[in-house]
Amino acid sequence: MALRAAPPLCAAGRLPSPRLPRAGGSRVFRSLSSAAPAPLRTSAVCTRALLNSDGTPGASDSPHVVCFGELLIDFVPTISGVSLADAPAFKKAPGGAPANVAVGIARLGGSSAFIGKVGDDEFGYMLADILKENNVNNQGLLFDPHARTALAFVTLRSDGEREFMFYRNPSADMLLEEKELDLDLIRKAKIFHHGSISLITEPCKTAHIAASKVAKDAGALISYDPNLRLPLWASAESARDGILSIWETADIIKVSEDEVSFLTNGEDPYDDSVVKKLIHPNLKLLLVTEGADGCRYYSKELSGRVGGLKVAAVDTTGAGDAFVAGILSQLAVDFSILQDEDRLREALKFANVCGALTVTERGAIPAMPTRQQVADALIDVVA
Repeated sequence: MALRAAPPLCAAGRLPSPRLPRAGGSRVFRSLSSAAPAPLRTSAVCTRALLNSDGTPGASDSPHVVCFGELLIDFVPTISGVSLADAPAFKKAPGGAPANVAVGIARLGGSSAFIGKVGDDEFGYMLADILKENNVNNQGLLFDPHARTALAFVTLRSDGEREFMFYRNPSADMLLEEKELDLDLIRKAKIFHHGSISLITEPCKTAHIAASKVAKDAGALISYDPNLRLPLWASAESARDGILSIWETADIIKVSEDEVSFLTNGEDPYDDSVVKKLIHPNLKLLLVTEGADGCRYYSKELSGRVGGLKVAAVDTTGAGDAFVAGILSQLAVDFSILQDEDRLREALKFANVCGALTVTERGAIPAMPTRQQVADALIDVVA
């Protein structure tokens, strides 16, 4: 079905957005998509997001890094250590792991684009604006008039760690179709970055796999962050199988220590022999993040640990995405970092600081650091 022109992004020109539907009750760590499933549409009329008001792109039209996946609203409690029910108020924060990475790269002075779908609603327009404001190329972003922009409520424990409750039944990001992909944008990428959330349901799963193949065939480096969100999957087994289904197509993989344990059926994530089970024959770099302790790196020739920056954690949302943005922003400039251990360690030290600075504020995209902020903090990194 043909795409229609996107409505203007100025407030006066927006179409009125109907009231968001009320969702049934659900406790922390459950997805409302599983609690109240709805049939996925096989087709939808969508609108392509506008760039600047004069029709020119707000960012490079030949981005070094193209990020594919979900873009949503995180609602984060204004105080930590309480349940969702007890939180007195929530801060509205744009998020979605691949979008976080795209913004993170742009904040660091790199060139990025985002491909995905949001609802033809006020939140969708807000998110499109935020991408533009952060100099992320959004020409691959679509609006779906038949589904809402995804929402996630995030509880923050006193240590800054999180629990999630999702509103997706279905959300617009789940409805992206292969025929809607901006293939020219994908083929321009030096790096194609994606996660696993868009592998959960059709039609987005097919679109996701197709987009990655187009990027790979065009010579892009494929970056993969599984970003495990177990409540969104039908079961732990389906999550493990889904995440591993595209494992061997990736050139660079970033996982947390919890994800290592999950993917190896409970084995010790701090045991190098366990981690090395996740290295496939064509993998160029496997990264294991450990929060304030930094990260470990593995390739066929190299392995080691790089210390992190210890900070007072307010909200860990987006820390891993900021880390990914930090390393990809440097690889996009020079792939040879992968073969030079000294330079790789410096790049990972930079990425660790990106992650650390992000946890000092609430929300993901609002907390993504600039290059100058990272440079100023680097002197405090543990060698």
